[in-house]
Amino acid sequence: MPTPHNKANLGDIAKTVLMPGDPLRAKYIAETYLENPVCFNTVRNMLGFTGTYKGKRVSVMGGGMGVPSIGIYSYELYNMYDVDNIIRIGSAGGLQDDLNLNDVIIAMGACTDSNYASQFELPGTFAPIASYGLLAKAVDAAANLKVDVHVGNVLTSDVFYDKRKGKNEKWRDMGCLAVEMESAGLYMNAAAAHKNALTILTISDHLFKSGELSADEREKSFNNMMLIALELA
Repeated sequence: MPTPHNKANLGDIAKTVLMPGDPLRAKYIAETYLENPVCFNTVRNMLGFTGTYKGKRVSVMGGGMGVPSIGIYSYELYNMYDVDNIIRIGSAGGLQDDLNLNDVIIAMGACTDSNYASQFELPGTFAPIASYGLLAKAVDAAANLKVDVHVGNVLTSDVFYDKRKGKNEKWRDMGCLAVEMESAGLYMNAAAAHKNALTILTISDHLFKSGELSADEREKSFNNMMLIALELA
C-alpha cells in the first residue's frame, strides 16, 4: 500500500534499491543505466524508478539530505515494501590526506553525532556498520572494474554548517575517511529490520584541501560509484 511519502504499490520496487540523496541523480541513473525504467514515485518529487540492469531487476530512489530524511525512506522500503538491500550512493567531504576529488569510499562503519539511535533505547552505544556481504561484493566489483577504493570508517553528521571548532580535526585524528550525512541512520534502520545496507561515496570536496565539484557534476558524474553499486543488484 502507498505511504505518505511513496505512492508505489507492493511489488513495484525491487529487492535491491540504490539510494542517492538527490532525486535528480536517481533519474539520471535510471535513464542512463537501467533498461525499461518505470517511475514508481513522485511524491514530494522524491523520484523512484524500477528497471533492469544486466537482466537483474533493480530500483533507484532519492533519499534526501540528512538522517531524518533517509530514515523515513529506508524505513518504509525495508518494512513496507519488502526491500532487502539498500545501497546509498552519495557525495562526501574528504578528511584524510590521501583522498582526492572523485575518489571512491566504501563505508565499513559510520560514526555519528546524531541522536537517531536513542529511539531504540539500547543500554549502551550502538556501532552502525555495513552488511559484510554487500561490502565484500562491492570490493570485488570495484576490483573487476579496476576502480581503486578506500574502505573504512566515515562520519555521519547532523550538521552541515557546523559552529563547533576543531570538530573535523578530531574525527580526522580518529581515522574517519570522510564526512557525510546519512549512512549511520541507514545502517541503524537496516539492523533494526534485519536487512542489508551499504554506503558507497564519492569525494566531492575536501575539508583540508582546496577544490570541489559543482552541483551539476555531483548530479551527473560519480559513474564509478554508480557502476559498483549496480553490480550488487
